[in-house]
Amino acid sequence: MPPPLRLDPERSERRAAGAALLRGLTEPGGLSASTRMRWCLRRSFPKDQEESPGTSDMAPGCTLVLVLMLTTVALSRTGAVPVPSAPRALPPARGCHMAQFKSLSPQELQAFKTARDAFEDSFLPKDWDCSTHLFPRTRDLKHLQVWERPVALEAELALTLTVLEAMANSSLGHSLEQPLLTLQNIHSKLQACVPAQPTASSRPRGRLHHWLHRLQEAWKKESQDCLEASVMFNLLRLLTRDLKCVASGDQCV
Repeated sequence: MPPPLRLDPERSERRAAGAALLRGLTEPGGLSASTRMRWCLRRSFPKDQEESPGTSDMAPGCTLVLVLMLTTVALSRTGAVPVPSAPRALPPARGCHMAQFKSLSPQELQAFKTARDAFEDSFLPKDWDCSTHLFPRTRDLKHLQVWERPVALEAELALTLTVLEAMANSSLGHSLEQPLLTLQNIHSKLQACVPAQPTASSRPRGRLHHWLHRLQEAWKKESQDCLEASVMFNLLRLLTRDLKCVASGDQCV
């Protein structure tokens, strides 16, 4: 049988001390910088051990401490100590190409006007019984940061497409065919401009959060007649203002 392993008490002690040192380095309220330095020198070069330079065995974690200490001193002397920078706007998403939608063709716009006129012919004022205004006149994408605008437009388009697709089986189905194709194309291109997984810096806040919440609540509170009327009367504004603003990027001011 192989002889049992013998643990070196001194090595075990040094490893435990090294672990304690690293905890003091990373945890709040840990060891002070001067204490860490003295500990490293004492453990690495004990008084009762005479070793030539380069042969002493540096205590665990001391290399990291010494490097960090020397780096801090050098940066402090040169005035290059890094400081937290202010939050910066998110860079444009890769593959986000919306410039082609700054203005739609006259034929495309006419298709939307035809669909809206057909809806108005069958629309009765009593049908527009809404408890809230889904798209208030004061809402303007210019008030949002550039990266927030595609998020707001995507939510607006998603609601619009869902409502119009439900209306496609009605008497307005024929007049909605071309507008639906156009909106579906815009929506597919817009996906590349919206963060797939929002990070801490891209989570909706303030005005954007309020707008998104309004649209989400509409599904729970508003009738189908209200949703249809709100979407149909918002179509041209969506295309000529909101879409144009997103397509213009930082030039929409």
